[in-house]
Amino acid sequence: MGYEGLKQVFQEIYKSPGERVFFAPGRINLIGEHIDYNGGNVFPCAIDLGTYAVVKKREDRIVRFYSTNMPEKGVIEISLDDLSYNKEHGWTNYPKGVLYMLAQSNKEVPFGFDIAYEGNIPNGSGLSSSASISVLTCWVVNELYNLGVQPIECAQIVQKTENEYLGVSTGIMDQFAITMGKEKYAMLLDTSDLSYQYVPFDFEDATLLIMNTCKRRELIESAYNTRRDECEQALKIVREVYAVDALCSLSLVQLEAIQNRFEDETIYKRARHAVSENERTHKAVDVLTLHDANAFGELMNQSHTSLRDDYEVTGIELDTLVQTAQSIEGTYGARVTGAGFGGCSIALVKHDAVSEVIQKVRSVYVDTIGYEPAFYTVTPSRGVHEIIE
Repeated sequence: MGYEGLKQVFQEIYKSPGERVFFAPGRINLIGEHIDYNGGNVFPCAIDLGTYAVVKKREDRIVRFYSTNMPEKGVIEISLDDLSYNKEHGWTNYPKGVLYMLAQSNKEVPFGFDIAYEGNIPNGSGLSSSASISVLTCWVVNELYNLGVQPIECAQIVQKTENEYLGVSTGIMDQFAITMGKEKYAMLLDTSDLSYQYVPFDFEDATLLIMNTCKRRELIESAYNTRRDECEQALKIVREVYAVDALCSLSLVQLEAIQNRFEDETIYKRARHAVSENERTHKAVDVLTLHDANAFGELMNQSHTSLRDDYEVTGIELDTLVQTAQSIEGTYGARVTGAGFGGCSIALVKHDAVSEVIQKVRSVYVDTIGYEPAFYTVTPSRGVHEIIE
């Protein structure tokens, strides 16, 4: 629909025109998976799929939410004087939690507003639709009421909302990428201190293809928590030898030197993934600066192998997409993106091979899995912003 259609919906729902329009992207992680909670680097970019919002100030303390993605839920109305979590409020607990956390940070929103959202990020795809809505809400009220929230602070407030209000133990990558994204650039982000650098991601002959398993990621949270626990166990073993704060402070050479201290091979493999994946993020800076698509594709392939064999977070759906894409001439590289167990994979594909890759991957996937995957081409995009017409 886009924001023009959303403005019409706003008029119909709230019986008055919206005043301002905003957009927050989704994100993909290009490399550096499952290491943000191990003190490692991640390598995300914002993408040109995301969430629009049309908004209008109110003069009272009422906030009214509506989403074209969930029209059956209708308008959900809350008061700024009661921002407590309410299961019955469903999806609106994400934006409501942001309002709560802003108040806790002495950035209280003084008056309410009417808002309508529309997202074109597929739900359950692992492209961060929930973080997109949350960052968008934070930025909307920041701009409406001049709260003085800076972009990185916005990312931190949204992460805190997910951790403390919603009880989801996420790192900061999603929120940071959605807030700080830059067109035609990815970013190397050190999650331990939030230092970052922009790295060009702009190939003349290649595009990013997202391949969605269309499998909802059941059991993701319990598996995610298990992996974190295993990494904590690995860190305790590492600290018997090295004085480090996190697994990703190690080099692969250092880890391999103490392999015999790991009685459980699984725990060692989890550590090996974290350390090797972190090293790949540094290599990625060099090859992208040189616009070397072949070398970056090889890093993507290595990353997927590590996530499949050492971290065990892929599964038949993701492996089918990735391995099929990798086998086709014109694909530089492919890997799972996001937490795994479903969701999406990404491939770097030559422009003139995109249709062939989609056709062949779809055919193999349907034969193997039994239902259709979905495909989207995306480009690295700008972070959350107001659309000025």
